[in-house]
Amino acid sequence: MTATVVLGLAWGDEGKGRVCDALATDADYVSRYSGGNNAGHTIRVGEEEFVVHLIPSGIVREGVICTVGNGVVVNPEVLAEEISSLEGRGISVRDRLKIDGRAHLIMPYHIRLDSHREKALGKAKIGTTNRGIGPTYEDKVARVGIRVQDIFDEGILRTKLKAALREKNAIFTNVYDEEPYDPDELADGLLRHGELLEPMVADTGTMLRDALERGEKVLLEGAQATLLDNDFGTYPFVTSSNPSVGGVCVGAGIPPRELDQIIGVTKAYTTRVGDGPFPTELSNEIGDTIREAGHEYGSTTGRPRRCGWLDLVAVKWTARLNGITHLALTLLDVLSAVEEINVCVGYEIDGQRVDVYPMHQTDLHHAKPVYKTLPGWGVDITGCRMRGDLPEAAQDFVGFVEAEIGAPLCMISVGPERDQAIIERIGA
Repeated sequence: MTATVVLGLAWGDEGKGRVCDALATDADYVSRYSGGNNAGHTIRVGEEEFVVHLIPSGIVREGVICTVGNGVVVNPEVLAEEISSLEGRGISVRDRLKIDGRAHLIMPYHIRLDSHREKALGKAKIGTTNRGIGPTYEDKVARVGIRVQDIFDEGILRTKLKAALREKNAIFTNVYDEEPYDPDELADGLLRHGELLEPMVADTGTMLRDALERGEKVLLEGAQATLLDNDFGTYPFVTSSNPSVGGVCVGAGIPPRELDQIIGVTKAYTTRVGDGPFPTELSNEIGDTIREAGHEYGSTTGRPRRCGWLDLVAVKWTARLNGITHLALTLLDVLSAVEEINVCVGYEIDGQRVDVYPMHQTDLHHAKPVYKTLPGWGVDITGCRMRGDLPEAAQDFVGFVEAEIGAPLCMISVGPERDQAIIERIGA
């Protein structure tokens, strides 16, 4: 058996949790491979809504084993709160969640640094969630990070914290005129999490490889999305990890040859949280209409998302970069709220028509969208369960997007409930 990857094709918030929840009906394992609690996946189960930030969305499916891979950065306080919240709502977690001992820990000084740096950037701010994600990955690369496994060796933990804080405390006292951190106090705080975490700590990469060898089904759940990728996204307005397909192998411990289905997820329109270029952004009444119809507010931060028309130039590029085998189109029902639909099929940059996503940051900032206009359908489609049930204009829109991206659709979501989806080719 091989693994299935679900990843975002734009700037995140595409509804990956919804797609993963549908796929998890047949999965044995669901694994997160990158990012931290700067991501949030929302899953609706009947009248209940679950929002997860670190734990894979598969946790709401009974019997599914969930893993947090070595490529994820973990805030132990947030993890403990999330476990408690889910278990308080009747979801079994501790017997089904495994956390890789190699995953790095988000420390209080990472969060504090994140906030200070964002403020210092002023108008050039990135729009970070201030969750300490970037500084944690910095320490990982600089080889001064604290890992989950360090909690279980007090001597190593205290030694590593003292080493990590030599520079950090100098920054806090000399640059920000603030009190330094006490490494022993931080160590004591981490050691208190040992009892909760120890039964869940595992070599999750080996677990997944063993599962694949046994013929079991593994689902790899992306966080953020390709246009936020540290290498391929709209740098510097990006995240600090690789949510694109290359990050799967490194962040989950899965060999590339095991990746079979790569499902790219895009909304029927485009959204972005935080700063950075967004060629199709709608700073008008239509953008407001889409935001309200789609409830476009961050599940992690609560911030209103920037909304715009679907940018096929960007999505075609990310689909090719990730080598997607299938496409999932989400929130199609939101477009029922608009009379006419635009889809970006090219850019105009300095007076020239460009049909390929530009490499240069300056070009993207100057890009003006070239639109193809399609008729809206203006009726409720939440009851549709087959593509043929959709109004003709909606079928035309879906067919156009599918043809332009060049990958077969496996799912079209037409509402927030689990059963409000048109399923095609999943598992094929």
